[in-house]
Amino acid sequence: MDIFLSINNREQVIKLPVLPSEFKIQSGMKNESYDTISQGEIKLIGMESLNSISIQSFFPDKDYYFSRDGAYKGWQYVEIIEKWKTRRVPIRLTITESPINMACTIESFEYGMQDGTEDIYYTLSLSEFKFINLSQSEV
Repeated sequence: MDIFLSINNREQVIKLPVLPSEFKIQSGMKNESYDTISQGEIKLIGMESLNSISIQSFFPDKDYYFSRDGAYKGWQYVEIIEKWKTRRVPIRLTITESPINMACTIESFEYGMQDGTEDIYYTLSLSEFKFINLSQSEV
């Protein structure tokens, strides 16, 4: 399994060098509850909410035998993701050996050093981005 982040149809691609120990997709519904006079509380089934995922791992500052990619080092990964945030474009998350391939927005990106190795530990929170298809109609 590999995890890739990219922008603009693979204009720039990052392969995460160290896989997270786990990841979970949060998939929900926009259901609503109402109180009625005669039937008490009722629930209306709403539409699906946007999926989200949070990835926790680290960007190595040196070569480790378990690293899956050495294209960048530590802070270089942070600089790339921060530039993507500034550009305000959706990014694509692809996880091989799974059906996960979705356009996302960066909801939060927390990073820093923690153990003196100069590796950059991070938490990247992503939310699904849906491209809007508007059709024109003539009047």
